[in-house]
Amino acid sequence: MEIERIQLQKHGDSRGMLIALEQHRNVPFVIRRVYYLFATHDGVHRGRHAHRHLNQLAVAVRGSVTFLLDDGSGPVEVVLDDPSYGLQLGSMVWRELYDFSEDCVLMVLADHLYDPADYITDYAEFLREVRGPVYQEGMAACQSL
Repeated sequence: MEIERIQLQKHGDSRGMLIALEQHRNVPFVIRRVYYLFATHDGVHRGRHAHRHLNQLAVAVRGSVTFLLDDGSGPVEVVLDDPSYGLQLGSMVWRELYDFSEDCVLMVLADHLYDPADYITDYAEFLREVRGPVYQEGMAACQSL
């Protein structure tokens, strides 16, 4: 699965802490877009999509959030609850976000500008695309046995 939990280097002293996010140092791509989610209400699910080409780095700057991630081989849950860790998400990874803490601020860095054509919002379509024609043919052959 194209996900990686990245330890971000903390700098600090008695005055507080600082983490710098720098492209090609601890962000493994050119940063073209930054956005953040906050004030997400209890019980809300966000995401529910995959990107065909976009790469992202997500950091729970405050609070916590749970990610359900799937690259077509089955779901994995990852909790982000420490601002010194980032979650790198590659392309063709289905993501659903939930269990936002009341104080959650989730910042996301992306390597492309917003493009609605890059989104796959139907899970069945995502599975068809991520598994490709070879997988589909194999599944059809197994079902005909």
